[in-house]
Amino acid sequence: MLDLSVINAMFPPDLPEPADWERRFPARALPEGAEVTRFAPSPTGHLHIGGLYTAAVARALAHQSGGVHVLRVEDTDRSRQVAGAAEEFSRLLAAFGLAPDEGGVADDGKWGPYLQSERRDVYLSQVRELLRRDRAYPCFCDKDRLARSAEEQRAGRSPLGYYGRWAPCRTLPPEEAARRLSAGAPYVVRFRCPYEFPGRVRFTDRIRAGVTMQDNGNDIVLLKSSQEELPLPTYHLAHVVDDHLMRVSLVVRGEEWLSSTPVHLQLHAALGFDPPAYAHLAPLMKAEGPSRRKLSKRKDPEASVDYYLSAGYPPAAVQHYLRGLANIRLMDVPTAEALAAPVRLDGMRPSGPLLDLPKLHSLSREFIASLSPDELYGQLLAWAEEYDPELGSVLAGQRGQALAALAAGRPEGAPARKDLDRWSCFRDRYGFFFAELFGAPPAADDDRYGGLAPELVRRIAADFAAGPAREGAAATAEAWYGALRELAERHGHAPDTASWRRDPGRWAGPPRVVANVVRVALPGAPPSPDQFARGRARGPAEVLRRLTAVAG
Repeated sequence: MLDLSVINAMFPPDLPEPADWERRFPARALPEGAEVTRFAPSPTGHLHIGGLYTAAVARALAHQSGGVHVLRVEDTDRSRQVAGAAEEFSRLLAAFGLAPDEGGVADDGKWGPYLQSERRDVYLSQVRELLRRDRAYPCFCDKDRLARSAEEQRAGRSPLGYYGRWAPCRTLPPEEAARRLSAGAPYVVRFRCPYEFPGRVRFTDRIRAGVTMQDNGNDIVLLKSSQEELPLPTYHLAHVVDDHLMRVSLVVRGEEWLSSTPVHLQLHAALGFDPPAYAHLAPLMKAEGPSRRKLSKRKDPEASVDYYLSAGYPPAAVQHYLRGLANIRLMDVPTAEALAAPVRLDGMRPSGPLLDLPKLHSLSREFIASLSPDELYGQLLAWAEEYDPELGSVLAGQRGQALAALAAGRPEGAPARKDLDRWSCFRDRYGFFFAELFGAPPAADDDRYGGLAPELVRRIAADFAAGPAREGAAATAEAWYGALRELAERHGHAPDTASWRRDPGRWAGPPRVVANVVRVALPGAPPSPDQFARGRARGPAEVLRRLTAVAG
């Protein structure tokens, strides 16, 4: 073991002792059974929907138990950081109604800082303590030496890692280690694994129950190279220290960390910490033909959380869907009920849930249909102002027209039409109600008029504009469609389909040919309200303007 003076010289002279941190970050005063959970992403890229899923489950478990949910940004890997990613985590979580109680870049809470890069002294204190107790040691092996060891291990089909005869610094005499430190040789600090020949370890996972696996036998790196200006710890050490000092009681994380749990339990024991409970979530899956695969950041646009915001899924519906992925019993209840119900770890499966966008569309459609007109308009406007500014500007200036468009064709008090499953669909479904969005009606020679001669198209439009549209005679659906029948007969077409079928030779065509001129002039998108409802929602002035434009 290194002499204490040598160990102390490796660290800043004013570095606090571990006990100092215990006093600074005391146990939380929470009710019995309250869970402290955390979401701890690394700012190395965009937030994955699997991360949002993890945050939703962890937050629900904390809140339903009367506990606290923390956002901690694990940014010790500076080489892979993406600028602004940490800020994005806070923004996106808030956008989906999953803001933490503590943490994030705002540093809100007494157990912070919540960015690991700002907690360096906390980790250094623990590394120094492990060195003092001979549970860690400096390692001077350079990259070439480590590469040769890895090559030998692969050739001999041995596990990769720093152990046994491939761990020369573990048995380096203290005098030699002190000499190299004094000479300024670069080093990392490694954990002294308690087992030369590790056996099996058993621990409890709150989703998988008892788990038995190979214990850790590798002397992992705890503190990165001394050549760095400010050496930071590795993830393994930093998160163990932070979970303890932030008083996290339940770690909810992805299944990819299950294999690392043995080394994390070893670190807790070496530091004298009681480990938290663990719950490892199975990864979200995607159907691909008859098989399933993990959702891919590179291949699947729906893997990015931003996808759901830009597409306009209401955040409450996304929250509902994520809870349903965790507990299938919540998938087919109303959104308000699903968000109020507890999430149960014993209701989760160790196999990955399938990300099924049609099901999300269904939940989103039901949620939007449950909103009052004012609620719907408010949420739609908020989305449009952020993601479709042109639509947002139109909606902000024409609230009445927007509400009229949404109500078109619905009797008073009738249930909402379920034709919106995302806010981004509004433009296609209802954009034609707004002249600023849809533009001028097609010219008389446009193919959409069904091949009618342009002159006939102009006369039909002019007649409807001069009569029913101008005089207000089409104020009811019956009057509107009666006027179309008269117009069809005036221009040599059957007044109704039955007449056309009885004697097609008598007429120039069926009535729909004439009605189509008005339909195209007052465009719609399937599914959309009927022609009269569209005209009524636009108002007489707009109907007249469009028909007159076609008439020329």
